[in-house]
Amino acid sequence: MAHVNNVMIIRRDLLSRMAELYKEGKLEEGIDRIPLEISRRIRNNERCCIYKARAVVKYKLMGLMGFGIEDEKDELDPLSHYARLTLDGQNPSDKYLTIVDEACTSCVKANYIVTNLCKGCIAQPCINNCPKKAITRNSDGKAFINPDHCVNCGICKEQCPYHSIVYMPVPCEESCPVNAIHKDANGVERIDEEKCILCGKCINACPFGSIIETTHLFDVMDLLKNHQAVTAVVAPSLFGQFQAKPGSIVNALLALGFTHVVEAARGAMETTRHEAAELKQRIDEGQPFMTTSCCTAWVNAAKQHLPEILPYVSSTPSPLAFAAKICKEDHPGETVVFIGPCVAKCKEARENPDVDMVMTFEELSCLLHGWNVSVVECDDMAMDASIGMLERRYCISGSVAQAVNASAGGRFTTKAINGLDKKQLRLLSAMGKTGKAEAQMVEVMSCEGGCIAGPCSYEFPKEAQKYFNQNMEAFGKDTQD
Repeated sequence: MAHVNNVMIIRRDLLSRMAELYKEGKLEEGIDRIPLEISRRIRNNERCCIYKARAVVKYKLMGLMGFGIEDEKDELDPLSHYARLTLDGQNPSDKYLTIVDEACTSCVKANYIVTNLCKGCIAQPCINNCPKKAITRNSDGKAFINPDHCVNCGICKEQCPYHSIVYMPVPCEESCPVNAIHKDANGVERIDEEKCILCGKCINACPFGSIIETTHLFDVMDLLKNHQAVTAVVAPSLFGQFQAKPGSIVNALLALGFTHVVEAARGAMETTRHEAAELKQRIDEGQPFMTTSCCTAWVNAAKQHLPEILPYVSSTPSPLAFAAKICKEDHPGETVVFIGPCVAKCKEARENPDVDMVMTFEELSCLLHGWNVSVVECDDMAMDASIGMLERRYCISGSVAQAVNASAGGRFTTKAINGLDKKQLRLLSAMGKTGKAEAQMVEVMSCEGGCIAGPCSYEFPKEAQKYFNQNMEAFGKDTQD
């Protein structure tokens, strides 16, 4: 997850403003003013002009409501038109991620560029060694790379004696572990949905904020405002998102209008038990290793890109699946909303009849802000003492394998793959092809650090880890008492 930046501030501001307007019943009449209010009349650090900035904000708001630019039939349709469609339940999008075309125009097509350090030397090794003859001299005698001919081989960078040629990445493309995002003929990034594993890395990688996850926020707000029965299933990493005690966080959700709050860690206890039994059975039958299955992005990667590893992936359902089933049994007829830091869980939820909607931590924080609910001011309350500490730590890299191995008697070797990237995917592919691994139990987490560093978190990973550890210590003391 990225450190604080203006893209993040703007995204959260937009969500908070929409939540506030919805609470006041003024979404339709107030949403058209948001682009005017949020776009500062300062040319520095802005788009080419104030009108471009406002257009970008408009399309970001449309994206948050689930509409892509392709859904715009008339450019003169105001945001209130789309707000009305959203409130009427006519959101057409079945996408998980939307790219705002207007914002995605600034990354170069060629990854190698010539800086002003070029001396225009006589040796011209960059020109002589370019296999595509993509480099020429401009009117100043400096080297120039034609992006239409450049194939990004990098030979020119290696050959330049002055280091005047630099590699300029396309951040979203570089962050994607499965090469699911690329430029179209107009230079706008497109997501290949057949390749995308919904890891969410591109969202925070884009420095223009052009990649937005679609949201169930309006659907959830509608249920809460109308006092419908809604159960929130909260991921364990929620207890690292606010500098507050777990009971205060739960009470904040109840203050928003949720009827019940259930920890996904309850489901994790079932995942631990079933996965431990599955591990024992597979190893006893001669299989050399098994990987975990609780990270949806990892399971997506295995299904879509690594068929060779699939026989080694656990078939045990995720903690969300078990927790949602418990909720449907304990609270029949209630809407189940999962709250977590993950984009991939949206897909898992859509495929699971026990999960109705998904909210991210970022959306939750904006809802709390927009509805004036202060987490730190909410009273503390007792938490479920029957939930295991290892299951509550599922969100930390290495903890799933630790919990499963402990349940299996501690007789298996374990390994944690802490974050999915191209290198780790090649390693997992090799495991599948050779049937060999460094351990019998291999835990795979898409996010480095675990779910505590999910792409749609509210708090930064280091702070979230600190708050989470403090709360786990409190849980431990309460259990001992």
